[in-house]
Amino acid sequence: PDAISQTLWVVGTRPHLWEGYKYAACRSCSSKAGSQSGRNYTTQAAAEPFLSGTSSIYVEEMYKSWEKDPNTVHKSWDIYFRQVSQGAAPGTAYVRPPSLAATSMSAPSMTQPAMTSTQLTRKEPITDKIIEDHLSVQTIIRSYQTRGHNIGALDPLGISDADLDSAIPAELVLQNYHMEEEDLQRVFQLPDTTYIGGDSHSLPLGEIITRLKNIYCNHIGVEFMFINNREQTDWIKRKFETPGVMKFDKEEKRLILARLIRSQRFEEFLARKWSSEKRFGLEGGEVMIPSMKCIIDSSSTLGVESFIIGMPHRGRLNVLANVCRKPLEKIFCQFDSKLEAADEGSGDVKYHLGMSVERLNRVTNKQIKIAVVANPSHLEAVDPVVQGKCRAEQFYRGDTEGKKVMSLLLHGDAAFSGQGVVYETFHLSDLPAYTTHGTVHIVVNNQIGFTTDPRSSRSSPYCTDVARVVNAPIFHVNADDPEAVMYVSKVAAEWRATWGKDVVIDLVSYRRNGHNEIDEPMFTQPLMYKQIAKTPTVLAQYAEKLMNEGIVTQQEYEEEVSKYDQICEEAFNLAKKEKAVSNAEWLDSPWDGFFDSRQAMELPKTGIKEEVLRHISEVFSTPPPGDFVIHGGLKRILKGRMQMVNERVADWALAEALAFGSLLKEGVHVRLSGQDVERGTFSHRHHVLHHQQQDGVTHNCLNHLYKGQAPYTVENSSLSEYGVLGFELGYSLTNPNALVLWEAQFGDFANTTQCIIDQFISSGQAKWVRQNGIVLLLPHGYEGMGPEHSSARLERFLQMSNDDADHFPKESDDFEIQQLHEINWFVCNLTTPANIFHALRRQIALPFRKPLVIMTPKSLLRHPLARSSFDEMVEGTAFKRMIPEDGVCTNDPNNVKKLIFTTGKVYYDLIKEREKIDRDGTIAISRIEQISPFPFDLVKEEMLKYPNAKVAWVQEEHKNMGAWTYVEPRVRTVFKKISETNNEYENWLHKKCDESIE
Repeated sequence: PDAISQTLWVVGTRPHLWEGYKYAACRSCSSKAGSQSGRNYTTQAAAEPFLSGTSSIYVEEMYKSWEKDPNTVHKSWDIYFRQVSQGAAPGTAYVRPPSLAATSMSAPSMTQPAMTSTQLTRKEPITDKIIEDHLSVQTIIRSYQTRGHNIGALDPLGISDADLDSAIPAELVLQNYHMEEEDLQRVFQLPDTTYIGGDSHSLPLGEIITRLKNIYCNHIGVEFMFINNREQTDWIKRKFETPGVMKFDKEEKRLILARLIRSQRFEEFLARKWSSEKRFGLEGGEVMIPSMKCIIDSSSTLGVESFIIGMPHRGRLNVLANVCRKPLEKIFCQFDSKLEAADEGSGDVKYHLGMSVERLNRVTNKQIKIAVVANPSHLEAVDPVVQGKCRAEQFYRGDTEGKKVMSLLLHGDAAFSGQGVVYETFHLSDLPAYTTHGTVHIVVNNQIGFTTDPRSSRSSPYCTDVARVVNAPIFHVNADDPEAVMYVSKVAAEWRATWGKDVVIDLVSYRRNGHNEIDEPMFTQPLMYKQIAKTPTVLAQYAEKLMNEGIVTQQEYEEEVSKYDQICEEAFNLAKKEKAVSNAEWLDSPWDGFFDSRQAMELPKTGIKEEVLRHISEVFSTPPPGDFVIHGGLKRILKGRMQMVNERVADWALAEALAFGSLLKEGVHVRLSGQDVERGTFSHRHHVLHHQQQDGVTHNCLNHLYKGQAPYTVENSSLSEYGVLGFELGYSLTNPNALVLWEAQFGDFANTTQCIIDQFISSGQAKWVRQNGIVLLLPHGYEGMGPEHSSARLERFLQMSNDDADHFPKESDDFEIQQLHEINWFVCNLTTPANIFHALRRQIALPFRKPLVIMTPKSLLRHPLARSSFDEMVEGTAFKRMIPEDGVCTNDPNNVKKLIFTTGKVYYDLIKEREKIDRDGTIAISRIEQISPFPFDLVKEEMLKYPNAKVAWVQEEHKNMGAWTYVEPRVRTVFKKISETNNEYENWLHKKCDESIE
């Protein structure tokens, strides 16, 4: 042990080489070697002639292996380690066997017997050259495993390098290891870090390099050695290094060909029929379809039943046709601009549409479900949405390990490296509340972004380098080698099933047309497109290969092509008979039976029994049971809550908990996420209590309200808005009977989620007939925290509301529910805890789903006047769209000189000022709680109540912000409506309309 400590020191079970190694087994290719040549080493051990920094990892690996079983290492190392353990001084620990130089220069056969232990244990010296060469061979093997992909034949056009670097890495040059051509015949023992030998334990150096090149430098480039898990890297090595592992039988090859035929002929059919239409076809990357189907087949074999797919527009129609098997006539109808929708919605361009289907997988003979999520032109925006939808489906199935449901994401090369949401989505992949237990990513690498060369569109060598941050293996593959593509697709599916982690397939391909079918690429990429014009299609190349192998005949090939062409023609003729299109047929998240079981135009009551209010409040206000130690400040908070319960009042935090708890009691799953939501940005929520003396021990009382209640998930998110909101949106799409909320740390942080808000939440129903009930909680209010932490940009949400400012809806008993049904979302700025309680419960009680955007308070969280009695939340009560003036001025409405409409916390500032100037009897102040849809009927009623009052609008935001630009034209519409129905007021109202609104 003392001697060992001079050479190796141990932390836990992992040996570490001592300080002072020279970093240069391959001296001539390491810039670090020369710079350290004159270093004075601090230990004798550093004088070992064969030890160096680059070889240290091998010594560590061998030492670790030797400790377990001495027979697993070369006999010379066995002797060395034994000598050290017996106290040999550093520099003298190894025994020199006879020189092997004379025999090693000959060309031994592949069956040459291994050297006997007698030969290696003689007390004759072994040369430094022999030791260094053995270490060099291990370094060579590792170098190919690490850098082989850099010189792979990945580009099907043969004109560029996938990593943007044509240089051969120095560590892949044999001469840099002081070896020459004649050394290729020398036989070396293979280390346990490679599987290229199969049953052979030693190979000639030339054969070692040949095998490594075939594995790592051919049509597949495996990028994985950055993964810091030995078991995982060994798994990948076995998958690619084992001799003969990548073989396909006759039927498998015929299946690949058949799928290629369908992929290419589908695009060619569309090109013939609609030559001037944009469709963003897959030409040049047709192998993506067989790749996807291979992943689905392999995953189905491994037990996956549901696949959630997200993708950009390129190749989407092909995926819908040949992966999802959408009836071709339905796809062809989308090219007929004369057909109108027979149902609601504006629709969207055909290459943005999604769908959902359940079908039989003919390879595995199992039923599978496939959903392709609709996506806007923002290429990667759908990524987190897919992940959220996948996570939700796993949750509802009880699929805690992701064995039944998986996500499959497709990307373009420029978007994958250029869009920040890709990084945000990757960083959700291993978080407990966000993981989907592995996603298979396919990058269709066209080696161009619209007209931008990769050298101008990314700083990283590969477009896939972002995936390295989560230790996802990356399989680069030449897309014109279908068998190589199928193999990496199969391995990718198995990787996910085995390790539950992300994996990336980089299909290095090209784009045969321009950015779209009517774009001219020769303007900007003339040389590339000259080469593309000369390159046969992957189908032509593979068909010829199989014919040469005798797998198919020319006649069989032509018959298969003709068969699919006939299918397309028949579908084309059926499409001509269609009279209309149905947007609902393209729904990616259908809610079977949800709308059938509800009264569409019934406005629900949202109050609950007082005994339920009291029970939830008491549990929420009680410290955890047992010896759970909470913070002293929390004791005071819980005591204050219990005091409110005894007084039958609730503040904002308690009202929110009452809404959540009552829904959980009713079997409704509640999920709240965002930055710091467990405690709350303003330390008001405290749903997760932390043990003050034990790390990681927490208590969530809302999960302990009732036996058999629904689960409550509250989770602090990563410091991401775009990705996390997209995730929660996807989560909300899966089940309409769940309340899903995202809270911004401050409301202005919602601006980084604008793509999700604009393209999905506000417009999803109109474009894709896709309802969702997600709730956005956005802290809003000017309270001296500066411009960055004040405004949630209320005006932006109101600007995107789709109601008509000039139209006063028909007044009837259904006025409120009709407004809610027709609007695209609800925008509220609430002032009472009771209203947040009802607003949240209304999200579930309504017979349809709409997003809810709430400007949540900050100072009102603890404002003494911002309290609500239990009487405002018991049975028979409901949400208040507007809270009218209820003070002394209502006793004499004719004496009121000014009627102020306002919204949000400024109301409390106004009533304080009104009291200060003693105008309680002459100024009425009414709060508009739900700004959109606008409460025309209630505003009209309030105006008529005060016939002598001027009308004013007050807000704390600047005039070009806040609700003013939304409210002002709608108030004028109310004036107009009053004048139309009350002729005696007409002239007076015209004058009032001009003078009153301030």
